[in-house]
Amino acid sequence: MTFRSHAPADVIRFAADARLKAIEWGGDVHVPAGDFVCAKEVKDRTVDAGLAVASYGSYLRLGSSPRSEQEAAVETAVALGAPRIRVWAGTRGSEDAGAHHWAAVVRDAREFADTAASADVLVGLEFHGGTLTDRAESTAALLSEIERDSRLGTYWQPPQGMPDSEALRGLDLLAGNVLAVHAFSWWPTDERRPLADRSDLWRAVLERMRGQDSLNDVLFEFVLGDSATQLARDAGTLRRLIEEASREAHPEPPDIAAARQPASY
Repeated sequence: MTFRSHAPADVIRFAADARLKAIEWGGDVHVPAGDFVCAKEVKDRTVDAGLAVASYGSYLRLGSSPRSEQEAAVETAVALGAPRIRVWAGTRGSEDAGAHHWAAVVRDAREFADTAASADVLVGLEFHGGTLTDRAESTAALLSEIERDSRLGTYWQPPQGMPDSEALRGLDLLAGNVLAVHAFSWWPTDERRPLADRSDLWRAVLERMRGQDSLNDVLFEFVLGDSATQLARDAGTLRRLIEEASREAHPEPPDIAAARQPASY
């Protein structure tokens, strides 16, 4: 959705110029569910540019989307070559959802995860307000009840207006179940900023992500001004932070030759 107003060819060019590695294609504009010709064309264009298809961003609502729409979304993800499909956990926030709504989402999630798994596609829940996954605590509870750990996980993003320490506690709670992270820099609420303005947060996120087998992607969702130039700048920031995290995880060994020099007095 970062560049939904642009054609797929433009999005691919922006991503390649920013030296990114993959794209999640949305089902609202670029790859409509059921349009298999479009999905195949976008897949081919993506791969030809040296990029991977990270996932298919559907707008299915578990618990309410018809079975026919769910099947079309999975088939589209397969045609797109997407290893994962993103879906939404219901139509109500966790504090407003009653037992009936909760049970409907759980039941639908289990069935959908099994259907997707038969096509070798993972399912990731959108981490978002107005759904059962609006908080880390409710997301963890939902995942536990669905009981499809190898087939279904969640996305994560910093909730609007939430201090870094609280957001990171939520990420820690979901550790091992996070399939992808939506990266953006909003502060103090929905004001967009360069990713570098929240470097401390994203440095801490990357440290926590290190070594988590479940995690596959860090995906830019919003950039300042919907600008391709800003995307390139933010990508540079992210690469720097990833390199820093990698160096901390694997520090260079000491200079052995220097260590063997006799001490001087």
